[in-house]
Amino acid sequence: MSEETPDSLIPYDEIVQEALRAVVGRVLGEIESGGGTLPGNHHFYITFKTAAPGVSIPQHLRDRFPDEMTIVLQNKFWDLEVREEDFTVGLSFNQIPAKLQIPFAAITAFVDPAVDFGLQFQTSVEELPHEEHEDAENDGEAGDPEGGDDGDGSNVVTVDFGRKK
Repeated sequence: MSEETPDSLIPYDEIVQEALRAVVGRVLGEIESGGGTLPGNHHFYITFKTAAPGVSIPQHLRDRFPDEMTIVLQNKFWDLEVREEDFTVGLSFNQIPAKLQIPFAAITAFVDPAVDFGLQFQTSVEELPHEEHEDAENDGEAGDPEGGDDGDGSNVVTVDFGRKK
């Protein structure tokens, strides 16, 4: 038997990434159909590539986060609308309201710290290098006792179909 894994003619990695992004869409769709209110202590950190095709954010946010941005959906968000390829949401940054349009393909991470659940995605915008960034700190989300996902990652799903050599 050969020790080298043959190249797959089936794009498993793309199929799995698409299915996991559909989880994000379904969760956000449930929130939208439930009147835009998160149940219990649930809240979401959504990280996305700001320069990805289809992302629409105000220029001042693009200037501040040229590569990647993390938003928080918790208390103060409005007009959540989920479509097949993307979602839009209204958030406030430094008391300035903004409407964001984010394609699911631009999302790199989705975390619900209330239940220690997270998904990480391979980015579709591979030509952009990863840069460390600060959270967007949209208004009304301060005081989160978790302060992010500092857990052991036991419920974080990361899928990487790198080639074995």
